[in-house]
Amino acid sequence: MCSSSALEGTGWAAAPHQSLQDGQQLHIRAHRMGSSSALEGTGWAAAPHQSLQDGQQLHIRAHRMGKSERAKDGRPSRTAQVLSERSIARAHTPGTMLFLLAAGSVFFPGLFLLSKQCLKQLPGLRWSEGDAVTVSARLVSSIQAVMASSAGYIISTSCEDIIEDQHWLTSSYILFAVPYFVYDIYAMFLCYWHKLQVKGHEVDNGPKLKSVALTSYLRREFLMVLHHVVMVTVCFPVSVFWRQGKGDYFQGVMFLAELSTPSVCLGKILIQYKQQHTLLHKVNGALMLITFFICRVLLFPYLYYMYGRYASIPFYLVPLEVPWQCNAGALFLMAPQLYWFSLICRGALRLFTGRSSRSRLPSCPASSCPDAHGPSPSNGYSSQAAALDTPTTASH
Repeated sequence: MCSSSALEGTGWAAAPHQSLQDGQQLHIRAHRMGSSSALEGTGWAAAPHQSLQDGQQLHIRAHRMGKSERAKDGRPSRTAQVLSERSIARAHTPGTMLFLLAAGSVFFPGLFLLSKQCLKQLPGLRWSEGDAVTVSARLVSSIQAVMASSAGYIISTSCEDIIEDQHWLTSSYILFAVPYFVYDIYAMFLCYWHKLQVKGHEVDNGPKLKSVALTSYLRREFLMVLHHVVMVTVCFPVSVFWRQGKGDYFQGVMFLAELSTPSVCLGKILIQYKQQHTLLHKVNGALMLITFFICRVLLFPYLYYMYGRYASIPFYLVPLEVPWQCNAGALFLMAPQLYWFSLICRGALRLFTGRSSRSRLPSCPASSCPDAHGPSPSNGYSSQAAALDTPTTASH
């Protein structure tokens, strides 16, 4: 959504319909005087040597905003709507932030519990606890992915200026979704715990054995748990506070990475119920491969390309122009995506070529076969999972 950041502190917010005319006048005055006198009251007096350049930029931005001032039918202009939404975007008081965090803390675990109870108790279903937990966890992940992708589409298509424009949904959804990553760490552990109780791995529910299971879970799922922890402890404060309202477009595009999650979750469920031979499984596997590559692997190169286009610099020079923190963050987030995508490719190769690593393994007793030593990681990002008929990746 186009924002009014160029007009803040200039006294134009009260009269958006004058943005074009005032922008032209300020540009002319800055050009004639070449000093800060024309900019008194606008907050630019501290940088008089930039008066001409800033006046030109403000004139251009005011011209863009002034094109859609007021519709002929008398309804509020787009600029007025922008100013209103900008005020909403800045209205995240501590109370509002706590409310959104609390809402997410209730919504995602509550949805998980509701789904699990329905799958266990509805007539005609009566699923076991383990099946209900696994499917419910995937269902919640898929719903979160749809919500994030929808928010990302709205944000990215509403921002015309990819740096300055703001949308109220950006920070709001980040605050709402942060508790999801905390919940999902626990949900993945529940999936792992129930997997230990199938295929001859039944265990007691004693605290000692659960402690052992937790240690094994953290070891197997280290990369995924680390990803979730970083999302909460690093990406959350960076996105809400450090950005200072800049780059909502980029944040919206990053939300679109979740487009690959529903196919990932469906693939996991199909494998759980031994449906690898079905056409649905193959179609879903192809969709997962395509969406994961487009939405996660190509994500950061696309963001760098868009910034280079915005700043009128070559693509290969963008890493040298942006802050080093941006490069470090992009590298840290992209590395696991490349690793997981390589596992998906290995699984897809075996799926579509009809090869399976199990068909090449010699027959062996249950105690010595690879599956007898424990379940595959609940997120599916493992070399063992990649050797199966299709990759079974996690939802993030």
